[in-house]
Order: sequence, then structure tokens, then C-alpha cells
Amino acid sequence: MIAVKHHLSLLASAAVFGLSLMAFNAAAALPVGASAPDFKLDAALGGKPLTFSLQQALQKGPVVLYFFPAAFTAGCTLEAHDFAEATDDFKKLGATVIGVTAGNTDQVAKFSQLECRNKFAVAADPGAKVAAEYQTQMQMGGKTLSDRTSFVIAPDGKILLSYTDRNPDEHIQKTMDAVKKYAQSHS
Repeated sequence: MIAVKHHLSLLASAAVFGLSLMAFNAAAALPVGASAPDFKLDAALGGKPLTFSLQQALQKGPVVLYFFPAAFTAGCTLEAHDFAEATDDFKKLGATVIGVTAGNTDQVAKFSQLECRNKFAVAADPGAKVAAEYQTQMQMGGKTLSDRTSFVIAPDGKILLSYTDRNPDEHIQKTMDAVKKYAQSHS
């Protein structure tokens, strides 16, 4: 009987935890159609420091802005590799790719070189301030980090795609589809 009560208690705890995760995930990132907050962040491309300005990037065309939790973690490394492979295709469509992280911000230069393969810039967002403006923050290990969220932003600053999923698998395809749709409607 004690074992059954303990088992039911564990199930109840798991259910509450699951509901809290769903409630946490319900706090959605900025939606499609919203105005993208402008920002400037210290960044790196190929290990070399630069300042990334969203406003300046939008003058060239749409921007693929993707937030990720932390450099040199498994999912973030996989996602960086995928974006690196797709960067030339994004460029052909006139889009700029920028990765932003609030985790391991002291490692963005090395991450831009090794995992982003010198293909696109990675920006440091200490304290997840820009992530907060885009409503894509999460708590992990007592730290505020950027959740895995991808945006496609039109040159007029309007959000064309807002996609949050901790699994990195669909981010590249969804952002590419949004950029292609934008390019087709503006050609």
C-alpha cells in the first residue's frame, strides 16, 4: 500500500511538472506581424569581433534571427552546423543569418569559427536582454537564457515567422520556407 501511494505521488508530481512545462512554453515569443525590436550586440564572425545591428542588416534584406540557449551544447552545435550549411542559400535569397545566445557569451567568437564554420555572425546577449524583448527567455540551471526560437524579419521590421521548439530539427526548414515565400512575393 505504501509503495502504491509513493507511486501515485510520483505520478502526481510528474503531472504537475509536465503542466508547469506546458505553462512555461505557453509564454510565446513575439508573433507573426509584430514589429521586431531593434538591437545592437557585440558579435563575432569567423572568430573576429564585430557589432551586429539589426537595423543595418534589414537594409540589405530579410534577417533570419535565431536564438539558442548556449554555445557548445549538443543541440546548439547541431543547429549551428545546419544554419552554416544553409547560409549560402539564405544569402542567394538576400537574407542575413544571425545567431544570438545568452549562454556562454564569452565563447561566441570561438563558436562562430568552429561551429558556425565562419558562415554567419553569432552575437552575445548577456543577461538575455534582447531575448526578453523578443519574449524568448527560459530559466535553466538558475540562469536566464534565450530559448530556441527562430524569427524571419522583413526589411520593414515586421516578423514573418516566429517559431519556438527546443528541438533544433525544424528551424532551418521553417526559416528557409519563410524567406523563400518573402522572396517570391517581392520579386
